[in-house]
Amino acid sequence: MSFSKDTKKELCTAPIDGDDQMRAVTYGMALFSKSFSASRIALTTECHDAAAFYSECISSFTSAIVDTNVTLTRKGGDGRMYNINIPDTGDCERIFELFGHSRDALNLRVNRSNIDEEDCLAPFLRGAFLVCGNVTDPEKDYHLEFSVTHMKLAADLSRVISETGLVKGEPGSVRRKGSYIVYIKESDTIADMLTYMGAPMSALEIMQRRIYKSVRNKVNRQINSETANSNKTALASAKQVAAIRKIEKLRGLEYLSDDLRELAALRLENPEYNLRELGEALSSPISRSGVNHRLMRIIEIANGLSDQVQP
Repeated sequence: MSFSKDTKKELCTAPIDGDDQMRAVTYGMALFSKSFSASRIALTTECHDAAAFYSECISSFTSAIVDTNVTLTRKGGDGRMYNINIPDTGDCERIFELFGHSRDALNLRVNRSNIDEEDCLAPFLRGAFLVCGNVTDPEKDYHLEFSVTHMKLAADLSRVISETGLVKGEPGSVRRKGSYIVYIKESDTIADMLTYMGAPMSALEIMQRRIYKSVRNKVNRQINSETANSNKTALASAKQVAAIRKIEKLRGLEYLSDDLRELAALRLENPEYNLRELGEALSSPISRSGVNHRLMRIIEIANGLSDQVQP
């Protein structure tokens, strides 16, 4: 089961306190379903839990007869599409009017009288998310969205979400394939929204995934940094060893002063050492910058020597 379906399953078990909240969650599902008009009320969803919850709420709250049928979405697969509709057009008109809508209205809008109580916003958004919402698996990305078929209805939904105080300003919006998408992308805001709607366990999983990815990215950055530093040390060491070998071949290490000769011998014995380790291994330890200065002098001496071996 996908993360989004798991989230919807959790939302279907969230408590509903009283008739006002039952009205709000039922209204949210009906309003944002596939069809909501005086002549047709229907929902199509791939989520079994959302389908069962919708059917239970709308039949319980409106006393309407609900018809359900299931179709397979692909050959030989287990994907199912649940189609729930109210077959009696008289019931459709009655429910449409029950939620304060008129068949003469030009646009489908949110009727605020159904969610006037402060504790009704959460169940209303829960109902909307169950029928037109989706949340991405936090392992892949952070994205929660509502797909709405009517432009003004999407704008109303965006304002309702803003009223929760969970989103800075208003949610993002975009047109996609004939639908209006209202979305949230920040992981903290998504987690807060899921908790608000009634899915705290899904919100917790998002937070845990975010922490895990943050730690993983930090470790990867550290490893990459250490690898880069190791490569840099190896390249520098190879250049230093080559310079020392040249001096040894053309003049012998005795050509160097005592301090440079000791460091040169130490570098030949320990090509893997970094500057700090070289400095600490000298008979008279010196700083990293001191080691670097001496090695640069050795390289300069090597560069100044002729490639011809002295007789």
